[in-house]
Formats: sequence, C-alpha cells, structure tokens
Amino acid sequence: MLEEKLALVPTNPGCYLMKDKNSTIIYVGKAKNLKKRLTSYFRGQNTPKTEALVNNIYTFDYIITTTEKESLILEINLIKKHNPKYNILLKDDKTYPYIELTNEEFPILQITRQPNHKNYIFGPYPNAYAAREVVNLLNRTYPIRKCKKMPKKECLYYHIGECLAPCINNIKEEDQKFLKDVKRFLRGNYDNIKKDLTNKMQEHSERLEYELAKECKELLIFIEATLEKQKIVMNDNKDIDVFGYKYKNGELSISILFIRNGVILSTQNKILETIDDDTDELIEFIIKYYETAPIPNQILIPSELKENFDENIFDIKTIFPQKGEKKKLIQMAKENAKELLEEQNKLKLSNKEKTFNANKKIGEHLNIKYPKRIEAFDNSHLFGDNAVSSMVVFIDGTPNRKEYRKYKIKFSKGNDDYASLKEVIARRYSRVLNEDLERPDLILVDGGKGQISAAKEILKELNLNIPIAGLKKNNKHNLDYLIDQNNNEIKINKSTPEFKLLVKIDEEAHRFAIDFHKNLRSKKSILSELDQIDGIGPKRKKALIKKFGSLKQIKEASIDQLKKIIPEEVAKNLKEKTNERNRSINRF
Repeated sequence: MLEEKLALVPTNPGCYLMKDKNSTIIYVGKAKNLKKRLTSYFRGQNTPKTEALVNNIYTFDYIITTTEKESLILEINLIKKHNPKYNILLKDDKTYPYIELTNEEFPILQITRQPNHKNYIFGPYPNAYAAREVVNLLNRTYPIRKCKKMPKKECLYYHIGECLAPCINNIKEEDQKFLKDVKRFLRGNYDNIKKDLTNKMQEHSERLEYELAKECKELLIFIEATLEKQKIVMNDNKDIDVFGYKYKNGELSISILFIRNGVILSTQNKILETIDDDTDELIEFIIKYYETAPIPNQILIPSELKENFDENIFDIKTIFPQKGEKKKLIQMAKENAKELLEEQNKLKLSNKEKTFNANKKIGEHLNIKYPKRIEAFDNSHLFGDNAVSSMVVFIDGTPNRKEYRKYKIKFSKGNDDYASLKEVIARRYSRVLNEDLERPDLILVDGGKGQISAAKEILKELNLNIPIAGLKKNNKHNLDYLIDQNNNEIKINKSTPEFKLLVKIDEEAHRFAIDFHKNLRSKKSILSELDQIDGIGPKRKKALIKKFGSLKQIKEASIDQLKKIIPEEVAKNLKEKTNERNRSINRF
C-alpha cells in the first residue's frame, strides 16, 4: 500500500504527515521535493530514531505548497496543532533561569524560569547558583523592594537598610534612581556598583564595623571573578543570540551563544537524534525554541540556512552573516557544537568500552565465553500472595528494556521460591525453543545453590546447555558473591566494574519484579472492593478502571460522572456503599 502511494507522490515542495495504524499523526516534515523525501524514508540506511518512526508508519498524507518557505510556515502550524510524537519536543527541555526586574512602581528583583516579557529580563543563566548570587548581591547592595505582596507594615529589610519600605513611606521617583545602576549592572556595566561597594567598605572600616567591611570586600571579589570570565566580543549594546551546529551520524549538536551588552553571557547546548535533513531539524529547533524563550534584538543563523528560512517568522532582525565579527561568532558557536558532539561520542565510546570489559570479566570469573546476552530472574510476593517473577535482559552489559518479561506465577503455591523459579524457567525456555528465539549466553538467578539446582533441573529436561550463576546476598540483602553452576563461590572485589555491573543487573531485576507486584496488588485491591457492589460485573469493573484509573478516583467521582459508565441505580449503590464504608472506618 505504501509503495503504491509513494509512486503517486508529486515532486512539488510541500508538507507531509506520517500516520500510525490508529491514524494518529506521529511526524510532520517539509520538503523541496515531496517524492524524493518520502521515498528516502523507506529505502537505504536510517538512523535509530528514523527507523523507529518508519516502523510505526501505516500511511501518510501530504499538502503541496508553492515554495519551500511556504512549506516551512505550514510545517510550523501543523506541528503546533498536532504535537507529533517524533518531532522535536522542547516541553521537557531544561529551562535556564533568567533574572527579572518587574515593571512596577516599586520593582522586585527575582529569579524566574518563565519570564514575563512586560518586565526587564536578563539572561539566560545556565548556572542557577550564579544567577541567585547576582540577585542576592544586588538585593543586599540596593534597597530594592523584597516583599512580593505589599505588606501593611515595614519588615526587617527596612530596619537593616535593604528596603525603602514603600508599604509605609511615600517613595518618590528620585528615591529609586539606584534602579538605573541595577539595570546597568545586569547589562554588564559593573563600575557604579564597584564604586558604591568600595565606598561602603571604607565607611564600615572607619566605623570599626569589620564584619560589614569584610562582606563588602567579598562582594567585590565576587564581581571581579565574574568579570574575569567574560570577554567583550562586540561593541554593541543589543541582545543577540547566535546559533551554530554540527551534524554527524544522525546526531545534531546545537550550540547557542547569548550575547548581552557585547559580552558572551552564557551558552546553551543540546544534542538531538535527527529524522530529517539536519538543516530542517535545526530550523525546527530554532522556531520551537522561541515559543518559550525571550526573543532578543537579533538572531544570528548560519548562512547556509538562509535559502530555507523565512526571515519574517520572528518580529525581529534575523541575520545570516557571511563575513566580519558576526560571521566569527557563528564559527565560535559551530566550534562549541562540534566540541560537544566529539566529547559526547568519546564519552559513549569510553562507557561502552568499560561496560564491555566488565561483561568480559564476568565471563572470565565464571570460566565461560563472553556473555553477550544475559537474562536475569527475580521473584516477588507478599507472604505468598500475588507471586510474580521478572526477567531482565542485558546485552553487552546494557539493559534492553524491550525484551524484559513479566510472569504471574500460575502453578506454584505460596512462597516456594524454588517452585516459582522452576515454573518461570520452564515457561521462558520452552518458548525460546518453540519460537526459535535468541538464547542467552548466561542466566543469572537471585539466590544460591538451591536456585541454581532448580534452574539446571528444568534446563536439563529441555535439553538446553546454558551457563547459570547465582547472585548470593548477605543478611543485609546486598550482593556478596557470585556462585557458578558448579556451586563454587566466587568473591569479586566490590570496587571493580564487573561487580558494579552485577549489582546493576540484580537491582534492575528486583525493581522490575517489585513494580509488577505493586501494580498487581493495586489492581486486586480495586477489583475486590468493586466485587462487593451489586450490579458491577467484570465488564463494568474494567470500564470504571479504564475511565478513572484508581479506586480513589472512582470513590471521589460524582453520580453524574459515574452514570456515564454505569447505570444510574448502580452508581447510586456504589456511592452509598462507599459512604457506608467511610463512616465505618471513621468510627474507629
């Protein structure tokens, strides 16, 4: 079906909408040539993110536009409307703090991550601690209003000289001339505040107020340290954001330089897995970024994006420098992006090498070949109730969560761990044989010689020869040593990478089993209470749980809400029984 549809796609510019089997839009893209772009998804090599998208595409639609720039505007609007799963999402992105001076008669200076554009905004500051220190410094140096809500009487700040107390005093405009110094300081002009602090330090010293003099000196040192780290890059008082990028092997590294008052105030970096052309992804990132971030006076964007970028998207000057100082700033941002990508790739290789070596060492300790695939099991129950088991899979020492499995214990009774393990091993590896699934190089079980014997017994019946080892715990339930399939205890140094990897596998298997057990207990609790209500059978229980999610939400729902799912009489009966139970509990 897709091949037939692809054959009919025109070569015009436009937007395309990828849909899954439920007709949900999962990706929106644009293209200069729709046919060429759409065909590229289904032929040749793809990045992991693109592969995940392609595996979920059931069909697609497209909209033809006159020009590629028109398709950019349409793409933005479609993404905003549908919020597709595989497009760049910045909702959960880290938000840097800003310093905000409120635009009021008596302003407040504060830290915010959601700046109000009606106020005076300075930043962003990647270092939240530094931003707080700057605000504290200015609040201590100048008598800026501190109370967010105007109180009825003066507070402590007035008595220590750090507030003019507009709540009780008639403050005139000239009394707040210091606000100009505050704005100048936040724009990078520190001269006035340094002069004020130096004078105050001398005054305190002359009055023998050495503690206060020392405080002024420390503030001066803090300002000097801040100044040392800054470099004047432009003789310009405008706020400018500079974008640079580096693309390699399906990863897009983006670096933003924030220039305020001619000084590089801070940087922001991000690495994204890409689906489309790297330039398209960068344009999408920039547009989405300014949905939440304050827009500066100018935005500098690499010149190669000019052909595809609509300069009218923002109500400010967008520049694509090809020479001069602004071109050098683009190059600086690109170098930052390149360095970030190289650093991350080196870190990935280093971690991969460490994990690989740790995995290799586990094999050496057990005298088996390199255990590329490890499957680990753990059981969970509460006094024998709701017994479950979990299986986690680690490949080359890294968890592969898609292959995790949960098991409800069906045949073994009570808290018989050996019987439960036998059941799960039998079910898992019978399926491995029947469906010709990949076999593990090592099976890890939670426990010692008894658990190993139980697992070996089942594998022998299935005629499978897979190495088994046990994770033996001490009385504090911490991993103590490894037991091989010949029941030899292997003590491993706790500081080694292989021991840490074994602990990670053990904890992951335990966590997965416990989470499954908790979910089962929660569902059982809901079902058992609903079973006692006349008129609620299996279908209505399922509908109520699907709608409200928990017993608490079901109990708190009104009759009008409940009768959308169940008949009104049954809803009234449910509320009545719930109220009776609550009254009974309250008596005790």
